[in-house]
Amino acid sequence: MKRLLILALLAAVLPAMSSCSSDAVLKSPDGRIRFTVSADAEGKPQYSVCVGGDVLISASPLGLEASETSLGDGFSIVGIERNSKNEVWTQPWGENKTMRDRHDEMAVALENKSGVRLTVRVRAFDDGIGFRYEYETQEDSLTVLAENTAFRFASDGISWSIPANFETYELDVREQALSATENANTPFTFKVGDAYGSIHEAALYDFPEMNLYQSDSLGFRCELAPRQDGCKARVPGCFKTPWRTIQTAPDAVGLINSSLILNLNEPSVIDDTSWIKPQKYVGVWWGMHLGTHGWICDERHGATTQNALRHIDFAAENNIGGVLFEGWNQGWESWGGRQHFNYTEPYPDFDLKLVAEYAAEKGVELWMHNETGGSIFEYEAALDEAFAMYEDLGVNYLKTGYAGGMPENIRHHSQRAVRHYQTVVEKAAGHRIMIDAHEPIKETGIRRTWPNMMTREGAKGMEWNAWSKGNSSEYLCTIPFVRLLSGPMDYTPGVFDIYYRRAAASPQRQEWNGPNSECYIKTTIARQIANWVLLYSPLQMACDLIENYEGHPAFQFFRDFDPDCDWSKAVAGEIGDYIVIVRRAGNRFFLGAGTDAEPRNLEVPLDFLEPGVTYEAVIYGDDLSAPYILQPDGTTAPDKTAYVIRTIEVASRDILDVAMAQDGGQAVIFTPKEPL
Repeated sequence: MKRLLILALLAAVLPAMSSCSSDAVLKSPDGRIRFTVSADAEGKPQYSVCVGGDVLISASPLGLEASETSLGDGFSIVGIERNSKNEVWTQPWGENKTMRDRHDEMAVALENKSGVRLTVRVRAFDDGIGFRYEYETQEDSLTVLAENTAFRFASDGISWSIPANFETYELDVREQALSATENANTPFTFKVGDAYGSIHEAALYDFPEMNLYQSDSLGFRCELAPRQDGCKARVPGCFKTPWRTIQTAPDAVGLINSSLILNLNEPSVIDDTSWIKPQKYVGVWWGMHLGTHGWICDERHGATTQNALRHIDFAAENNIGGVLFEGWNQGWESWGGRQHFNYTEPYPDFDLKLVAEYAAEKGVELWMHNETGGSIFEYEAALDEAFAMYEDLGVNYLKTGYAGGMPENIRHHSQRAVRHYQTVVEKAAGHRIMIDAHEPIKETGIRRTWPNMMTREGAKGMEWNAWSKGNSSEYLCTIPFVRLLSGPMDYTPGVFDIYYRRAAASPQRQEWNGPNSECYIKTTIARQIANWVLLYSPLQMACDLIENYEGHPAFQFFRDFDPDCDWSKAVAGEIGDYIVIVRRAGNRFFLGAGTDAEPRNLEVPLDFLEPGVTYEAVIYGDDLSAPYILQPDGTTAPDKTAYVIRTIEVASRDILDVAMAQDGGQAVIFTPKEPL
């Protein structure tokens, strides 16, 4: 009897002992990833990560620091709760409309003598880890001074990232050793041993963005964008942080195919999403950067009524859904100075009502553009009136811009700015307006919760080719593995006049933003076409002057292209070297491939096609026999305007030979020969 009583007491005590263990361990559903939470001798929470049995992240600090109470030490683990999920969810648009959320969860509860309760909530997916902090304190509000989170790599490797910066993401991507990386913004992509990975964040709303700074040879600490008063954030006494994320994959393309960032965001808060639709568009934009047109109302003004009607006609004739007009509204003459824009008053030579009516008659969507120059207070005051007017005009698409310093020394990526960007998204949703944000806060997957947040710039886009050394083919083979891991990018692809010959012949061209006589596109036309597939955006632009598309046989690809894809997969690639991505929209498949400065032949299995179905494949490729010519910068290379179009029949059992010239690419449309 006594023995039975002892066994019963042990049975009651053991679960409690387990819940109060000094270590808490969580594994991914497939068992490949192991995440451990513990507290050190001073009660400072820490974690480590193993992947495939190897230590990836050694013991690294967790938590925050605040001025009012201790958030970072004196903790002990007091409980562990576990949960799991395996469900399929859908979204109105995206790389994949059907998604799977399969994860195991661990909520590690810690308490300290200051009465602070910290829950480290961890979710382990087969493609990585997400963790966040959930604080409960006795304070009404807190002043966050620092974040303790660090990432201490167990061994050296290679990284790809842009430098840390709280104002811009329009910086060159660097490939360098982990140990040589002094600082970085995220996504921070790396390869350690045979494992690829990326550090980022998810669900960023009312908090500053996270950058990484080297703390020792293989360690990086989180640094938060500061507020004007020097602290990092002001939050309630009970609050949750964004998720800190570590994606992992055995190959580089596995990072692109990861759904971790979206799975860490909440479902859509917009009940009726029927009005949220992907679209192709053209616009009055590229000419401004080339210097043939301008934003200001003068003899070079691009956004005139006549020019608008011409672009609308072109869109209607070419299966293009929308037209963007930059410089339509008054205030551009103040750009670079006091930054005062009027978001409801057009210039005298732009008849907004007539243009809107003509677009509706032609079945073309009118895009509005709101450049703020960073004047966020002025813009917030104008949002209600402007958005109501756009809704009355039938405008559903809005491009925003923040090219300029924000007032009161507010950083573009600080807590106050993050709040601003979210305010715009939410007010836009109330007027059924979709957002394309330039000079944005980074994408962190909020498009799942707010699907009217369609696309962002947030990297060096096409315009850099007009007035600088431009973006190399290596850069274009890198950003899908870095910047686009966070979400869609409005790169604005598709220049056909590679050497700007039409612009050079224009009598009204003026140099803008520096000398541009040596500027040109650094890739072939075939790669420009492939970028419509490779650089994902649900709002995809053909950015060149429409005169350069008229009568051009290769423009047929964009006429046929559908950005409203149902399924996507990166099927081959190495960071900076080459990439191949396939997307399906309806019963058609679109393939995009690109290489760096090295000519490349790839064999791509077509097993993504429906079995037993014969497809017509229209291939837009490089002309491998193109003659060498002198480039504008004085180098010699094959003529980048040379291309070939051919048609073959293929099936899922076939292998496609993708032959690319240096800086080249290939784009393919697969259409079933018989209706499915």
